[in-house]
Amino acid sequence: MAILQAAAVLDRPEPRRPDNCPVEDWLAFLGHRWNALILWHLQGGAKRHGELSAVLPAIAPKVLTERLDGLEKRGLITRTALASFPRSVSYSLSAAGRDLVGILDQIELWSRRMPQG
Repeated sequence: MAILQAAAVLDRPEPRRPDNCPVEDWLAFLGHRWNALILWHLQGGAKRHGELSAVLPAIAPKVLTERLDGLEKRGLITRTALASFPRSVSYSLSAAGRDLVGILDQIELWSRRMPQG
């Protein structure tokens, strides 16, 4: 009986603070403008900075660089130096990024059923 009571206590959500909640942290990060769209565009394969700029024409080059750096630091994309002249790099989804895109696809399906703000 004590084991069942302990399990029931563990099932109850613990109070969380925004600064100590991994879900809040990730939602805040993914909520930055462009992050989800960059991940979405990388589903089709590796792209260079200029290729991403072309499919996201409203993003400033500096902002795109900042977003790519953040996505790389979070382990969602991989930056690969290309053997080309002039020097160039490409960006692709990491395994964690591919996992997250699957979750974002589910959120998109859910969001289509929900009223828009």
